[in-house]
Amino acid sequence: MKFKRQRSQEVGVDLTPLIDVVFLLLIFFMVSTTFTRESHLKVELPEANGDVVEAEVRQIDVVINAQGQYSLNERALVNNRLETLERAVRELSEGDSSLPFIITADANTPHQFVVRAMDVAGRLGFAKLSITTERISEER
Repeated sequence: MKFKRQRSQEVGVDLTPLIDVVFLLLIFFMVSTTFTRESHLKVELPEANGDVVEAEVRQIDVVINAQGQYSLNERALVNNRLETLERAVRELSEGDSSLPFIITADANTPHQFVVRAMDVAGRLGFAKLSITTERISEER
């Protein structure tokens, strides 16, 4: 009996899946990489003699003492009611809600008065709200 010999197929590596994976990785890295443009220009600024002028930074500074009395930009309010505080902040800001709104309260101030000041800031649309604190000393 004579059997026909089967032709042996060439043994090789199919590169198509490998190329697909490499292209997918290339696309992934191209999309996820951020390129920053840095200009490395050497600039020598001109010199001038003159007085340093400090720019006046407008802000709303609310100070609350231990008894709950409010003070806006170093001007004490008549009483500590919500309406009085809101009216004073509205007049001081002149409708500009982009001003920084800083609350400085005594450590013994009741929580209600701080929340009231934060509520007024929220009602009038202030987004830059800060509460000042004191750094803890290392001696304790």
